[in-house]
Amino acid sequence: MTAIRHRWHRTAAVATGAAALVGAGMFVATPASAHVPGWEVDCYTTSIHLENYSEQGNTIKITAGDKTLVNETFGKTFDKKVNLPKHTSPLELRLAIDAVDDDKFDVNETKMSPVCEESPSPSEPAPSPSESSEAPAPSEPSTAPQGGGDDLAETGASSATPMIAGAAGVVLVAGAGLVVVARKRRSAQD
Repeated sequence: MTAIRHRWHRTAAVATGAAALVGAGMFVATPASAHVPGWEVDCYTTSIHLENYSEQGNTIKITAGDKTLVNETFGKTFDKKVNLPKHTSPLELRLAIDAVDDDKFDVNETKMSPVCEESPSPSEPAPSPSESSEAPAPSEPSTAPQGGGDDLAETGASSATPMIAGAAGVVLVAGAGLVVVARKRRSAQD
């Protein structure tokens, strides 16, 4: 082999190795997707969304004051919306999750549910309808769609998608570099 060809082989090997290290670094630097607890509280309800837990044996308990709202065992995911009892002062809610796989994934949090503002009642009674010869026209049903819940639709996108796209870009650049090296090598042989 000539010195020029040997130099190109070495350069291609170094470029490929560097691209592989960068690609591996991207996969190592991705955030962990284990044990994602989601818990929201408003004045009427509490919503719980848990994912990436062990397949079975995890327990969840939610209490409002001294009343137990949820006390269940769950698997990989848990989704529930629970109505809160009526309250005239802020209500303390406690969430306790016991993850089977490790104590570091256990959750023990407290949140406060505010008091719901009620619409004011009228101070004067409504006037009684006067006698009239015309009958009121029947109201037509509304065609407006009913509102959904607070949860957004799952679209299938993942937080790992940008990392996968970045790794694919690194592989593409490394492949292009190898093609350039191979063409230079062939042209040097001719």
